[in-house]
Amino acid sequence: MGCDRNCGLIAGAVIGAVLAVLGGVLMPVGDMLVSKTIRKEVVLQEGTLAFKNWVKTGTEVYRQFWIFDVQNPEEVAANSSSIKMKQRGPYTYRVRYLAKENVTQDLKDHTVSFVQPNGAIFVPSMSVGTENDTFTVLNLAVAAAPHLYTNSFIQSVLNSLIKKSKSSMFQTRTLKELLWGYKDPFLSLVPYPVSTTIGVFYPYNNTVDGVYKVFNGKDNISKVAIIDTYKGKKSIYATFESEVDLKGIPVYRFVLPAKAFASPLENPDNECFCTEKIVSKNCTSYGVLDIGKCKEGRPVYISLPHFLHASHDILEPIEGLNPNDEEHRTYLDVEPITGFTLQFAKRLQVNILVKPARKIEALKNLKRNYIVPILWLNETGTIGDEKAAMFRQQVTGKIKLLGLVEIALLSVGVLMFVAFMVSYCACRTQRVK
Repeated sequence: MGCDRNCGLIAGAVIGAVLAVLGGVLMPVGDMLVSKTIRKEVVLQEGTLAFKNWVKTGTEVYRQFWIFDVQNPEEVAANSSSIKMKQRGPYTYRVRYLAKENVTQDLKDHTVSFVQPNGAIFVPSMSVGTENDTFTVLNLAVAAAPHLYTNSFIQSVLNSLIKKSKSSMFQTRTLKELLWGYKDPFLSLVPYPVSTTIGVFYPYNNTVDGVYKVFNGKDNISKVAIIDTYKGKKSIYATFESEVDLKGIPVYRFVLPAKAFASPLENPDNECFCTEKIVSKNCTSYGVLDIGKCKEGRPVYISLPHFLHASHDILEPIEGLNPNDEEHRTYLDVEPITGFTLQFAKRLQVNILVKPARKIEALKNLKRNYIVPILWLNETGTIGDEKAAMFRQQVTGKIKLLGLVEIALLSVGVLMFVAFMVSYCACRTQRVK
């Protein structure tokens, strides 16, 4: 009888030990098997589920625009006063709804390149007005003229054309004209070949964006779909901020850091963006990046909305801006196991540099340089409820279940082993007595 009881206790302890070992072994082995299974489906290669959903995304992507309406144009042009701005928006378009084209795999460096066809569909229900709403904004052609043509004689000729076309430092344009293009009266009079249509995003519809090159995740699953280069140039980076719950899915939030727009003194990588030494106070200003080289020499600067994280000299000539980190930062939420971006908000501001120009009457009264905000955009995309439920079921749900099984086996095994061993020792002690 005593032997049977002792044998039973020892057997229970052995079973507990086996369960504990099984739970412990299942942790790395199970995680490895899950990782291997996921890897097969999330790499961007022909035939995988991820590739199919990546070529033509099922997530609706929207681009919202806020336009900076100038309230005192005559005062600025005459007296070089601070520019009073009033933000108006959002005006919303659906974008990135067309399938990627020219998709090409590079097996050597584990990347895939493509171009994204451009298209924009206005969404009235998500907008404060129509595409025919009008705004007072900087005259893009007049502001760019002295940058593109620095010769005094040529500027004098351009000045006569500006006056003849009745153009000035500021102009009134509809939303549709400002974004997608309009025939400029000043450029229409220029006697040599030049594009007479101008707009912040002109040309856009029926064009393509890219070439993009992204990692396919074959060699490193954590890099899947991350941009390596854009038009042959390195992409901007984001840094980890926190863990976030997105529709029941744990994700890592990455944000565009202030350092990305820092002066070259703090971030040497930005040295190439410091082209106007006087404008940038000998490269000490920060918060804006000169992308004129990508815009055929036009004085275009990008920044975060409302000059978030910009230096005082950039903000000082502009009134009506209210930078807010929560509303104006760029972020993306990445699911850490698959590397999929499940939510993102890309927020950028488009600005034009305008400088005094003695030979151009529309600009001759200016006494300082302005980096003038034109608009800012918020491009967002979030995994839909249906796809989020599918993701939870097929990925996070199974991983959680596996984790629970691992913990249960380990916990029950340890408890059984300890309980039976304590009982066995107690019985042995009683027998000795």
